[in-house]
Amino acid sequence: MGAGKTTIGRLISQSMGKEFYDLDKVIEDNAGADISWIFEKEGEDGFRRRETQALADIVQSKTQDCVLATGGGIVMREENRDILHENALVVYLYASVAQQLYRTSKSTHRPLLQTGDPRATLKKLFEVRDPLYKEVATLVIETDARHPRSVANKVLAAIKRHLNTEIIVS
Repeated sequence: MGAGKTTIGRLISQSMGKEFYDLDKVIEDNAGADISWIFEKEGEDGFRRRETQALADIVQSKTQDCVLATGGGIVMREENRDILHENALVVYLYASVAQQLYRTSKSTHRPLLQTGDPRATLKKLFEVRDPLYKEVATLVIETDARHPRSVANKVLAAIKRHLNTEIIVS
């Protein structure tokens, strides 16, 4: 949460000339409701089921043609990790708990952070999710105290090295 997945994903997709998808937006569009409503009515498990289905649909139809920003909890299900690992180049945008707290402090649309102690929540989520992201990631890029364009350029350079292909950043 708060690593910049959507912002940086958009910048990368623009630079690469690929279509961009925000998985949370896809889920909302498919459900006809926002994430908060889904959490309220179906709980986190209901949301995660929807997330897995949306991920599978996109990966099966678009994997070579798009940049996909996932939600922070995508790695919580083994099925999702398998889908990502087998079908995509996964970039883990690493953000410290302090950075996540700073970036999400004014957000009201993150159901998991609507608690009395968002820092403790972020810390618990980080402790569980960080090793899972590292397990599935092709590349790990730190985002702390970096401008989104700078992070996007680091990602593009890392992808270029990984794929050994030319990428033009405008």
